[in-house]
Order: sequence, then C-alpha cells, then structure tokens
Amino acid sequence: MLDAFAGGMRKRPRDRRKSLFWGAGRLKRVPTTKPRRGNLPGALTRAKLPHMTDLAIHDWPLPYEERLTERLPSVIDLVVIHCTELPDMAMAREYGERIHHKDSQTGNSGHYYIDRDGRTLRFVGDLRVANHTFRYNPRSIGIELVNLGRYPNWNDTRHQTMTEPYTAAQIESLLALLKQLRNTYPNLRWIAGHDVLDQRKEASSDKPDLLLPRRLDPGPMFPWNEVIAASGLQRWPETEAQ
Repeated sequence: MLDAFAGGMRKRPRDRRKSLFWGAGRLKRVPTTKPRRGNLPGALTRAKLPHMTDLAIHDWPLPYEERLTERLPSVIDLVVIHCTELPDMAMAREYGERIHHKDSQTGNSGHYYIDRDGRTLRFVGDLRVANHTFRYNPRSIGIELVNLGRYPNWNDTRHQTMTEPYTAAQIESLLALLKQLRNTYPNLRWIAGHDVLDQRKEASSDKPDLLLPRRLDPGPMFPWNEVIAASGLQRWPETEAQ
C-alpha cells in the first residue's frame, strides 16, 4: 500500500511504430501505440521490453510524472514490493493520480503495477523518483501487486489479517520484471517488502489508544522464498530498516 490515486494521459508520439521505452538507463525504441483517454489498462497495447521474452509492459504515465525528480541509473539498488490493498487496478489508478504533495503537485504511486491476471503497467518511468516508500524513494523502484490486503479497514484492529493469495500470473510477471530490471541496472542488489522499510505506527480507527503498523504489505501471502530464489536479489535485512 502507498504512503499517502482521475486525470488525462500524456500525448504519445505520432509515429506509433517508434516510441521511446521509458525507465531504462538508456533510451530504447520499442513498438507501442497511443493510449486513448478513458481506456482501462486492459485496452492498452502491449510493448515488449528489452531482454524480456514473456512480459509485456503497458505504459500509462501518471499526469504528473514529468514533475517527479529525475535520477541517474546508478543510484537504483533496491526494489520495494507493495500490494495495493485495493479491489482492482482502476481504483489503484485513481489513488495514484491524486495530488498529495502541494509543493511539487505530485502524488503517491509505485513505478509498476501488476494485476491479478499478470498484466503489468508502468505508471512512472524508472528514472523518476516515485513516492512509494518513506525515506527510500531516491534509490528504489516500487512494484505494486493488486491485492485486497486489509481493504477497506486498513486501520481497524479487527481487520489486520491479509488473506488474498497472490496469483501465479502475478508472480510470473513479477519475476520477469525483476529479471529485466537486473539486466538494466547493474547496481540493483536488494529487494524488500514495504513493511520492513516503513515500520512507523499510527492510532487504530476503532481503538485510538492502540497503535498499529502503518504498512503490512506485501503480507504473509507473498511467496518470498520463491521470489528470492528466482530473482537473484538479496532480501533486505530487517535489522537495517529505519
């Protein structure tokens, strides 16, 4: 779940056969088409990423993406795994488009979103700093998996168990995406759950005198052993989280 999501999409180049791949350390040309305003993610044309044979990425940049801070590829050394804690991709998009930071006129979102059927969307290019994990944004890429989590009772002491399993399609797409990111960013080494990196607490909604963890995602249903073994990344030590 994000730390703090309707708006239009940015215009794409007229030549639909040659569009820039967003987010890599260097720009690459891949086939794509211009998304139509109002279309849901499933209607976006798939664009194959370099080094990847099984994963298609739908580019759907957030309206404020160009206002997010730019960064160098060399600073990216961490992937953070989130779950949306929302019912579907449409609501995740709505939350991502909401403006939370008045000075920069930006909001909170991950870079990538993976739906239950494995469809993968890119809301923010890799070389922009997305607001997804307190204190770790400049160095990390945020990946959100659509999952109910504790929705809609995030702060209720009676609803702190996350029970929805992640789908096989989601994990397959996640592993393909992690492979692409490792091929693109040589300094990428770490992977962590949102819950490990943000251990702040806040008052519960039903018992204000009781503090609950702000973040539990990706939660106990996430297959950490499988992902670590297949990704080649190291899991961030809990003792090093701040």
